[in-house]
Formats: sequence, C-alpha cells, structure tokens
Amino acid sequence: MVLFLLQTVQIMVGVLNIGLGPGRTSTRLGDFTSLGAAYWLGAVFVVTGIMTVLAGRFPSSCLVGFTVFLNIVGAIFSITGIVFYAIDLNNSSLLWVCDRSGSDPDRYDDSCRNMAAFDQNLLTSLDKALILLAVLLLVVSISFAALGIGFLTGEVKEEEVDSFSKEDLKEILLISPGA
Repeated sequence: MVLFLLQTVQIMVGVLNIGLGPGRTSTRLGDFTSLGAAYWLGAVFVVTGIMTVLAGRFPSSCLVGFTVFLNIVGAIFSITGIVFYAIDLNNSSLLWVCDRSGSDPDRYDDSCRNMAAFDQNLLTSLDKALILLAVLLLVVSISFAALGIGFLTGEVKEEEVDSFSKEDLKEILLISPGA
C-alpha cells in the first residue's frame, strides 16, 4: 500500500508539471516556458510512474528491468528539471513589461509595476514548488531504481517489498501532516 502511494507520486508530479505549464509566463526568448520543458518533463514523469505501478502489480524481470531504466531516466530528468527551474527562478524578472522607453511614457503607471511584481512573485513561488516536487521525484525514482535492481539481482524478494504491517501504516499515517 505504501509503495503504491509512492508510485502515484511520480504520476502526480508529472500531471502537475503538465498542468502548470500553460500558466507559466515567458520572460525571455529561450527560457523554460518557450522550450516547452514542462510538458516533456511531465510526460516522462507520468510514463515512469505508470510503468512503476505496472511493475509493482505484475513483477516480471523484463518489466522490472524496463522500469529500473525508466526510473534512472526519470532521476536524470528530475535533475534536469531542478536545473531548469533554478535557472528560471534566477532570471524571472517581469518588470520589462512596464518599460517606459516606449512612445507614450504616460501609458504605464505604478499599477503596472505592482502587477509585474505580483506576477513575478507567483512565478517564483511556482518555480520553488516545482523544484521541491522535482527533488521529491528524484528521491522516489532513485529509491525505486535501487529497489528494482535489488529485485532483479535476487536480494529483495516480493514478499519483503510488501511486508509493511498495519502498525507501520498507522505510524506513517500518524506522523503525516494531515493527521
């Protein structure tokens, strides 16, 4: 049960990347948004999560091996996402929208700068949240890759993977933030 919940984290992070991609504002040519990176990162995360769920339900050596490969790829793409989001976080200024060097200097007032600052705060908050989710996905992908490698080498048996008792589950639920 706990493993299934961790497997769905990969799918949820992918859906969040895809879902929050259209809400991102392009701040310059060649930035994170104009590359469409949120979509391909999200697609990789969703496919990795689906294959991890399938390998957990139907553990064959071929499927587990492919899932290990996809989790390694997912970890690499998580690192890529962390780097992209960090670069975007560093270069996310929207004050250029209120540039007064145009033909009509009275066209923009302080409300433009206030709105640009508000939008910039939203964009940086979104980047910070997606960096945190990418780090979570990195940890989950590495964990499942290690677990899959252990399964393939015979060090981990299927019974050991599902050996969480009800007491362990209650303990996990009691320390969760929503408890």
